Amino acid sequence: MLVHSTLDTPIGPFTVVVSRTGTVRAAGFTTDVAELMTLVHPALREPVGPGDPGEVGAAVVAYLGGDLTAIDAVGVEQHTAGAFMAQAWRVMRGIKPGAPVTYTGFAELSGRPAAIRGAASACARNPVALFTPCHRVLRTDGSLGGYRWGLHVKEWLLKHESVS
Repeated sequence: MLVHSTLDTPIGPFTVVVSRTGTVRAAGFTTDVAELMTLVHPALREPVGPGDPGEVGAAVVAYLGGDLTAIDAVGVEQHTAGAFMAQAWRVMRGIKPGAPVTYTGFAELSGRPAAIRGAASACARNPVALFTPCHRVLRTDGSLGGYRWGLHVKEWLLKHESVS
């Protein structure tokens, strides 16, 4: 069984869905667990109930407190049928706080420079926000682009990462 927990953050509630092994299967700035579970690949869906997120919760608190690398070691479980999407999510985890990249740069880092729309799709379909930091990918002109959880959240996260 998966467990979910909602943490209070300076930008609103943040909910994580964690497996028995302590890996994150879904995360986002919402209290709607059902909505989060729609982002999880069907092969990774299980019943979910409230519970203690353990070290995942502690990592989020540390991140919000200024330890921007605290979330880097948290394991995630993301599954997709496409090789590019899987590669893009792996690459996204390597984008460092305070060093956002453009969608074009992200496509290049992912090994397919022409796949700019694919890079944008990897961001949009990311089920584990914050841990796979899609908020660190920007438009070519430096503007924010989109963010499932709201542009105010993306802006806050980028500002938090740029000053710490």
